[in-house]
Amino acid sequence: MMTPTLRAGMVGVGMIFDETYRPFFEQAHAEGGLYDRRFGLCRVELAGIASRTGARADAFRKASAGKVAEFASYAGADATAQLLKSNVDFVCVATPDNRHFEAAKAVLAAGKHLLIEKPSVLSLDELDELERLARERGVLAKVVYHKLLDPDHKKLRTLVVDNELQHVNNGYCTLLEPKSISGGQFAEWIVGRNPGTYVAVHYIKLIDFTFGGRLKSVSCTGQRGIVGPADGPTWDSTQLRMIYEYADGREAAFDIHTSWVTPDNFPGYVEQEVQFRFDNGVWNGHSRKRGIECTIEGSTPFKRKTTMNNHYNGTFVEPWGARSQRGYGIEVIERFARELAFVEHGGSASDRTSRLEQVRKLSYNDLAADRQTVAAVQAMEAILGRHVAGMPNCVVEIDHKAGGLVLLKPGSNEQEVLYSGRVNAAR
Repeated sequence: MMTPTLRAGMVGVGMIFDETYRPFFEQAHAEGGLYDRRFGLCRVELAGIASRTGARADAFRKASAGKVAEFASYAGADATAQLLKSNVDFVCVATPDNRHFEAAKAVLAAGKHLLIEKPSVLSLDELDELERLARERGVLAKVVYHKLLDPDHKKLRTLVVDNELQHVNNGYCTLLEPKSISGGQFAEWIVGRNPGTYVAVHYIKLIDFTFGGRLKSVSCTGQRGIVGPADGPTWDSTQLRMIYEYADGREAAFDIHTSWVTPDNFPGYVEQEVQFRFDNGVWNGHSRKRGIECTIEGSTPFKRKTTMNNHYNGTFVEPWGARSQRGYGIEVIERFARELAFVEHGGSASDRTSRLEQVRKLSYNDLAADRQTVAAVQAMEAILGRHVAGMPNCVVEIDHKAGGLVLLKPGSNEQEVLYSGRVNAAR
């Protein structure tokens, strides 16, 4: 009997591929696949990569010789289309956020399962289209929110679910990245973009998933002038505020501050901090200060940072001598592969629909559960866009009587409908 195999395709082969997808595929190859009593042994192999030039795919092919299976490389304007004509079973989209939709739409239209990096898309109309296609084609459409698998964030949610921390009152989150991110690794695609969409979305999802509730309004401002002109559309930093309402009618405000212009000699790769206040307690989390500081002459803090997050993605020599790379940034991809293997190989073909629906109910990563997160992202993008156009301090209300997303301009009675449908009819 042949071992079931899931053949993967990649769209995009940049930093996030190298940090998370590459080690997952290498590990799955080395271990012969994934094992679970629900589906037995299932191989997971990287079968193809679609990229604009093929240069990084070629470099990866040389560096990974013997570590992954042979894969095809497709380059050029029709690279994704070429990939989808091959016999891949699922496709991971890890392109810049404003390129997600077209690639994801093509993947689902081709009847392939989809795993897409956050934010899934930048508008609710795009989300509606992807949801429709996923259901029409009978495939999974999932989003990578790796911070939900951070041990600290899992413990936070556990205390909330168990009602030890009772009724969130407000929260503050910050994520600051060094200039090398905006000025180096992502310099070619950040024009007209902002760090809020890029990283605040992690905390938008954390708040939405952990505490539930109904998103009521979004406001945002920010700063420009370092990575782009002071009057241009490229933002150095953003300050986002979301208001949520809960079943008892009480509200909570959440502030999320993000930047990608922190000095490169900052001791950590990123500065990540959260505080949530409850009726009966306070949760403080600092993802950089987890107890590790390291100084190496001539190395830190540039080649290697003084503080490091070994939970997200770390390379280790295990006590038994083997080298490994692991962390929640890789674990979230493995989890998707296990969910997909269960759908396709976890029982009889006649029960596939039941298994598919079971996995779709996982609200931590299913596209259908991404509505309030995408609503916040779309609102933030619209508010910042109006700011650039000379209209700062706009507010977007969610499920307003005029529409699902309605932008209100200061000093004006004008209402601009960004999305006409309901964001959350059931909430």
